[in-house]
Amino acid sequence: MTASIVTAVIVLKIVDGFLCSYKAIIGEIVTNNHPINKLYFKDHWSYTKTVDTFKVMLDDTRADFVCGLPYQLSIQEGLLFPEDVESDMLESDFNEIKWSMEMEADFFGDDGDAFFDYNSISKNRRIQYPMLPERLASVLGHPKSMRIPPKQPGEMRILSADIALMSSKKQNNDASAIFINQMLPTKAGRYISNIVYTESSEGLRTDAQALVIRKLFDEFQCDYIVLDTNGVGLGVFDELCHDIPDPDSGEIYPALSCCNDPTMAERCTNKDAEKVIWSMKATNKVNSDCAVLLRDGFRNGRLRLLVTEYDAGELLDGVEEFRKLSPQQQEVVKLPYTNTTLLINELVNLQSETTPAGVRVYEKTGMRKDRYSSLSYNFYVATQLEAKQTRRRRSQEEPTSFFLYRAPKIK
Repeated sequence: MTASIVTAVIVLKIVDGFLCSYKAIIGEIVTNNHPINKLYFKDHWSYTKTVDTFKVMLDDTRADFVCGLPYQLSIQEGLLFPEDVESDMLESDFNEIKWSMEMEADFFGDDGDAFFDYNSISKNRRIQYPMLPERLASVLGHPKSMRIPPKQPGEMRILSADIALMSSKKQNNDASAIFINQMLPTKAGRYISNIVYTESSEGLRTDAQALVIRKLFDEFQCDYIVLDTNGVGLGVFDELCHDIPDPDSGEIYPALSCCNDPTMAERCTNKDAEKVIWSMKATNKVNSDCAVLLRDGFRNGRLRLLVTEYDAGELLDGVEEFRKLSPQQQEVVKLPYTNTTLLINELVNLQSETTPAGVRVYEKTGMRKDRYSSLSYNFYVATQLEAKQTRRRRSQEEPTSFFLYRAPKIK
């Protein structure tokens, strides 16, 4: 018996009465070749089919039937062992979203009243290939589709990092969520934000996290680094304000300084340091603006994400070097896609309330919002930079005087 049969949602027609037996359902499927759908995202056609069939079941004149067969039924019928389930869940590359869809018979999406609605985000998963740093691109033989290209005229790139404490059952770890935003100008003078790379690391010391950020900043030819310096991110900021040696390569990365806050810039003792760090000391009002801007960015299509890891699997199968990798190595290469899905999981599970300062979004108990915080600050800075560019362009287009004079006639 294949896993697809025992962990799916089944849509079939009942001819000889209601099939109450699990084995009878499987027998009906195998005998009559009924369609079997592995669960997927809520924007997939199978979700609509499942909901429609569920509603039709209330009609006694119809014979349509739908049911979910999660992994617990497979265990009950002796097709799967609890030890195997536990082993899968303890693997380092365990993906709870993929598990919930493939093993728990649960479509992935929002609950309908989320601040960030799933459909508006999902429609923007349009980027096929990420830009990969050298350590990942080299594994694939530096394919052209995933190299970090030179910047186009007018293009800007922003690296954002949220440094936070993540609680776990065993210990508290530092968790850093990093996003690379490729801001591409449009013909209308606006910008499209393409999130071309994302990674997350846990348990790293402050100096190690600063080195990761500093290396990615250079490698992706970024223009700005966005950091929340209200909390533990201040330690990473201070590290970036000094020269950082790479113990592996011996390269020394020059100090960087703050570009938007003179007080924070004074913390950098190197007065010649390039001013590229955007210090976020967000108030309730700024956090509200970040949330609303991010939601609007998805709704109006100005913020694009990587496609799903399932679509990525088909795309990457066309890369010869990828097919040669072990399954574990393939999962590492696909991490930018997986982290994008985990970002969406954070977004659609955020709760919100209205306050005098605007909107406050917060995570449910046991959930995280590191990725949300990093991306929302990234896009907030992107909108500030776009507004600055717009004001500069308009000032250049405006005439120097509002009055037009006719040249005098001299007799």
